[in-house]
Amino acid sequence: MNLAPTVNVGTFDRVLRIFVGLVVLSLVFIGPQPLWGLIGLVPLATGLFRWCPAYSLLGMNSCGTVSRT
Repeated sequence: MNLAPTVNVGTFDRVLRIFVGLVVLSLVFIGPQPLWGLIGLVPLATGLFRWCPAYSLLGMNSCGTVSRT
């Protein structure tokens, strides 16, 4: 039984998610400092782990590979 989630986030998508996640997360520490900036953890985590639960639910894949090897 394979417990590792499949990789469904491609390289460009991954870089974009990490960048957006860091920018939104930085709002917590600089600028207006709203706590909703913590939502930046979501795209950051999905970019780092290369797996998006929403993509899995919708059957999407932006990387071209079927599973992690």
